[in-house]
Amino acid sequence: MIDKLEMFIAVAREEHFGRAAASLGITQPSLSSGIKQLEDQLGVQLIFRGSRYGGLTPEGQTALSWARRIVGETRQLKEEMRQTRHGLSGQLRMAVIPTALTWASRVATRFSAKHPKVRFKIQSRSSAEILKLLDNLEIDVGISYLDNEPLGRVSTAPLYQENYMLVCGKGSEFAARDHVTWADLRDQKLCLLTQDMQNRRIIDRN
Repeated sequence: MIDKLEMFIAVAREEHFGRAAASLGITQPSLSSGIKQLEDQLGVQLIFRGSRYGGLTPEGQTALSWARRIVGETRQLKEEMRQTRHGLSGQLRMAVIPTALTWASRVATRFSAKHPKVRFKIQSRSSAEILKLLDNLEIDVGISYLDNEPLGRVSTAPLYQENYMLVCGKGSEFAARDHVTWADLRDQKLCLLTQDMQNRRIIDRN
């Protein structure tokens, strides 16, 4: 049943049967057959479909949470069994906020020194995207802000604290000051990131 649950998760993620099949490396008829078998086993319809994907049924929404949990725990079980026999190996999927990409390389380097059989797959994402990827079991670990998105069931460990610096010209009114508040910069023209980024949110809040 695990392979059928993985098919179901892929369809829910991609919201398209063709893309879901491609992501799993199988044909679309095989995917459709697998979903139908899963529905028959559970005794409910999971997906609204006609000529195209029509979303999850209420039963499908409930089943998706269970499917993600079961597939995630099965993957963890396989990893622990492999560790017991051969030591830690496989792929570790990591998503990182852009400002912490240098930390990702540090973490990967130190981890690889202890576990050389582990391969890292690192991607740059926003804090909101990282939380969604964790919830969907699409990544194993993320480097993000602890005081931003609600973190739910994940375990956390602080890595470092960021300090913000003002870069200005020598002739600026702030050049000779040791400390500047966000309020001091209210009327200044600033080079900012987009509103979904944490650095921008801090400025907007202050």
